[in-house]
Amino acid sequence: MSGIDECLREAMTLPGARGAALVEWISGLSLGRVGETPGGDPEAAAAEAAELARMAVEHGVFEPAETLDGPSGPGAQDTGKGLPVEDVILVTRTGYHLLRYVEAPFDGGVFLHLWLDRDQANLALAMRHVRDLAERLVLV
Repeated sequence: MSGIDECLREAMTLPGARGAALVEWISGLSLGRVGETPGGDPEAAAAEAAELARMAVEHGVFEPAETLDGPSGPGAQDTGKGLPVEDVILVTRTGYHLLRYVEAPFDGGVFLHLWLDRDQANLALAMRHVRDLAERLVLV
């Protein structure tokens, strides 16, 4: 189990990590950040990333597909809880932006935003590491 600062510092140990932030996706407020900020303005970056995170969660096109017999796909289960989206990955010419939704003990939700240099990062490794960080993160 780790706190916000420890989680963000650990995220920055990934190859190619340029910056990391924990953002409340309803308000767009940053709960913590470390490293560089895309665009140079931390408040604007948090608000804009939160807009993308909200859009992914709120639009029905990203809901799990279901059939009359229940959820589709091998081994699919509909637990009725949690968000329909786990990660959002945005690929730019020079970087990757990985947004990982995190369970929060309060209304609203948070996500971990990791900004990676595209030439130095390993996206698959970053996804696995961020998933692990999100599972260990303790929000009080």
